[in-house]
Amino acid sequence: MKRFLVMLILFLCLGQTAVAKEINLGEQLTLTEATKISLINAQPQKFVGKRVRVEGLIIDVCAKRGCWMDLASDLPFEKIQIKVVDGVIVFPMEAKGRTAIVEGVVQELKLDEEMHKRFAAHQAYERGEEFDPSTVKGPMTLYRIRGLGAKIL
Repeated sequence: MKRFLVMLILFLCLGQTAVAKEINLGEQLTLTEATKISLINAQPQKFVGKRVRVEGLIIDVCAKRGCWMDLASDLPFEKIQIKVVDGVIVFPMEAKGRTAIVEGVVQELKLDEEMHKRFAAHQAYERGEEFDPSTVKGPMTLYRIRGLGAKIL
């Protein structure tokens, strides 16, 4: 019985260490000061084309290719998407629920209604959800970060 308990404790301790391992992806992070996600969301035009460092809880990851993840903002019910070039960086599904530090360039995407529908359909596909085209009304402007490097804690 003692041996079993010692093995169980050892297994649990080693398991926690493995889960907590830091993951570095893409370019090395160079910026030292983080920009609040809420600030980017409030004044996106101020940041378009600029390299930023953001930090937040990973609330979603692309289940198909790991090509994007959503980070929670410092304000409730806000987020920002981090999009990377497919295959260059792959965000692991296991990162969901962990904290990420990301560097990248803020992008503005202007989508007409047809592009908006295709984008929404693609997002639904990646999330494994049904898509109803009637839910898309008009054009859309999307702000996201083109991820260059990330550290998942």
